[in-house]
Amino acid sequence: MSNWQQTSLGDLETSARREVAIPPQGPRASVSDGYPLRPLGEVMRLDIQRTPIKPATTYRLAGVLNAGKGVVAKGEIDGEGTEYAAMNVLHADQVVMRKLTAWEGPITVVPAEFDGFVVSNEFPTFTLGPEVVPTWMRHVCGSPRLWAEMKNRVSGTVQRRKRLNPEQLLQIQLPIPPREVQVRIVEMLDAVDDQITALGEEAEALDRVSMAIAEEMLAEKPTVTLGTMLDDIRGGKSPQANNRPPAADELGVLKVSAVTPFTFLPKESKGLLPGTLMPESALVQPGDVLITRANTPLRVGAVARVPADVRDGLYLADKTLRLVPSSELDPDFLVVAMALKSARTHLTSSATGTSASMVNVSQGRIRDTPIPLADLGRQREVASTVLSVRANTDAVRAEAARLRNARSSLLSGLLDRTIEIESVYLGG
Repeated sequence: MSNWQQTSLGDLETSARREVAIPPQGPRASVSDGYPLRPLGEVMRLDIQRTPIKPATTYRLAGVLNAGKGVVAKGEIDGEGTEYAAMNVLHADQVVMRKLTAWEGPITVVPAEFDGFVVSNEFPTFTLGPEVVPTWMRHVCGSPRLWAEMKNRVSGTVQRRKRLNPEQLLQIQLPIPPREVQVRIVEMLDAVDDQITALGEEAEALDRVSMAIAEEMLAEKPTVTLGTMLDDIRGGKSPQANNRPPAADELGVLKVSAVTPFTFLPKESKGLLPGTLMPESALVQPGDVLITRANTPLRVGAVARVPADVRDGLYLADKTLRLVPSSELDPDFLVVAMALKSARTHLTSSATGTSASMVNVSQGRIRDTPIPLADLGRQREVASTVLSVRANTDAVRAEAARLRNARSSLLSGLLDRTIEIESVYLGG
């Protein structure tokens, strides 16, 4: 018996999935009026430490992610190679935000490992008062409620250049529970976060297992270039479109993010402007095998198959191509083959571009991609095995998505006291 057949999916499951119970999210009467609303200026203060930038000195640079997702390291800079005369210094447990595009929620609490990093003056910092637990504030920074309040206060005439000043942030009013309640809220939300993380790790493990299975089942097979197994490669065009998904009765064009490895995401599309004409050959059809010819280095060349229930009226853009397999190539197997290590190495090494965030791979290089040569029976066996494992992956990721949505409601409910702390419990 081969190793892949001995792999138990149960061995990959984590008990964390069963450790946290989320209370019912349906409407019910609040047992109180919630915690008192207080301006943030009452519980934290603007506190910026500037450091002069000196030649022959190295500084660790940081940035702030959108949607309260935290601080990110952006490498080191030499004092002689920057235009900044001075920069702001981060300190652990401070709140830091980005003034520019503040409506995207770039706010968080500085973790200990980023103490001493520097940021530009676009990132004001705030010191929390004794009434606020830093870890509680970190969770609040991940709340859509706070982002909405920030969005309501930004100023400026150009959307991408709108800013939120520190004074405007400090005017935002939020429910501030007592410290002991904040601590309990943190414990609950941390438990949910641990569960979400465990589910993500389980999904990644299943992904690795599925591809290890494919690699082993095809280990002895010779390879051919993809072009010898295709009837055609067809593309679309990129018209003017709305910066929003199409309504149910609107036509749409795919964004590059619509195709990820093994998964087609029809919601990743933009509504076409009225009167826009698209070639009939670019219409997305059930069963299509699509590949991205332009994306980030990790996503370029991603391949997925369009499901049978895809909505009507979606079109390929010029950065998304349709692979038309010959009668000797199973479409599902094609998706698997293009995710094998040899194919991924070829595609990523073939990509070109001047931007680290967007590269391109030509149709010629796509045709040159090596894939295993197997008869149709073996192709279908491999595809069926891999896709059955990935069905488990999809279920795990769906559960993680459900928990992320429930977590947001949980935080809001705990702050408004429409969910009482006593109703949130840990299960065995």
